[in-house]
Amino acid sequence: MANNKARILVVDDEAMVRRLLCQKLSREGYQCQEADGARQALAKLRDDQVELVILDIKMPGKSGIELLPEIKTGYPDTAVIMATALSDANIITQCMKQGAYDYICKPFDLAEVLLSVEGVLDKRRLELEIKKYQQHLEEKVDEQTKEIRKVFLGAIEALAFALEAKDKYTAGHSRRVTEIAVAIGKEMGLSANDLEDLRWGGLLHDVGKIAIDQLIQNKPGELTAEEYEHIMTHPHVGAGIVKPVVNDRVVEMIEHHHDYYDGSRREQDSDGEGIPLGARILAVADAFDAMTSDRPYRSAMSISEALSEIKKCSGSQFDPAIVDAFYKIPVAGIVLAEA
Repeated sequence: MANNKARILVVDDEAMVRRLLCQKLSREGYQCQEADGARQALAKLRDDQVELVILDIKMPGKSGIELLPEIKTGYPDTAVIMATALSDANIITQCMKQGAYDYICKPFDLAEVLLSVEGVLDKRRLELEIKKYQQHLEEKVDEQTKEIRKVFLGAIEALAFALEAKDKYTAGHSRRVTEIAVAIGKEMGLSANDLEDLRWGGLLHDVGKIAIDQLIQNKPGELTAEEYEHIMTHPHVGAGIVKPVVNDRVVEMIEHHHDYYDGSRREQDSDGEGIPLGARILAVADAFDAMTSDRPYRSAMSISEALSEIKKCSGSQFDPAIVDAFYKIPVAGIVLAEA
């Protein structure tokens, strides 16, 4: 189903807010319904299939935070975007952990709302494809499983790259990260199976950015604390997306690829060698490619500058053993030989 044919339910106790959002989304081709509270919302969900709910966090009676888990339990294929006038990062993070795909802030910027809706529906479509694959997989004998898995992972990879290619700042990023990560893995003597896991981890490490607000991701200036928290939900979201079709090692790589080696990143629950090896390798590869690519807020660093920064963060952000291996692969070795 094309996104612009999706059915959207706007749940807010303010009639003006509901009308504003429905008018904007209807003009874009979406089919919109309204509900003034939790009871009416649940009734409409029972009566009709809804692809997306835009849910106000603070409402009289049952709040959006209380209604969210009911929607996720009763209607697991329905995506939810939280609408909030609050700037409390803890509340927003709680909603994301309970299954919300994104959040939008009041007063609304309708262009941002539209981008959020499009991104969330793209992510929902990907998740439904994964669920379809999982159901199909259960019906097949073991001999067919590997081929089906290969085809489906290829489809996920292609969708991730297609979404990445829409942004000139990230086009090709996942492929480059994969090449660097696999080169590090070979330098460290990883097995063929471990290298294959690392390859899938690299290709899919940023798939969770499907759910990230593009206006925030491409913001030319410094991020606010809330914006940074929003962007940093992508490893968790990505891990959830790929979990049905990859093994646990790849899931953990994606979940932890932004963890700091010294454990200093906020809400990080592991450090040192407690962080999966693949995630520690991806951390170096990801950072190097990000630093040597243009970003909305800065121009690309030179390779030598990026290498110096990687070395500077060895032992804090990065595993020193992986930094040492990284310095031995061609992308680093060429620069070092010329120095």
